Amino acid sequence: QVQLVESGGGLVQAGGSLRLSCAASGRTVRSYAMGWFRQAPGKEREFVAAINWSGDRRYYADSRRFTISNDNAKNTVSLQMNSLNTEDTAVYYCAAGFRIGILPTTPAQYSYWGQGTQVTVSA
Repeated sequence: QVQLVESGGGLVQAGGSLRLSCAASGRTVRSYAMGWFRQAPGKEREFVAAINWSGDRRYYADSRRFTISNDNAKNTVSLQMNSLNTEDTAVYYCAAGFRIGILPTTPAQYSYWGQGTQVTVSA
């Protein structure tokens, strides 16, 4: 079993930044790739970024504004979000999924999910 707990969400003005963190635990957590997804009201859950635990592979839906990183000592995965706009408003989820070759990018490829953290960007 893998447990994931997100933190760092909140209210920010357009143009601002937020840093989300995901604390991962469980005996097999290092077997998984880690990803961030988001879901806005009335929309499907969408991929944001993914990383492997060695940190040498990363993949983004939008690399211009978001940066994913990990801290192996603390078993955390972070998402730095810059230049936020109102379209970034959503619940952000941390997830763990098996990686076979490339990093997984669809929700169906992820087995474990956190409870989500709300990010609201005001105009």
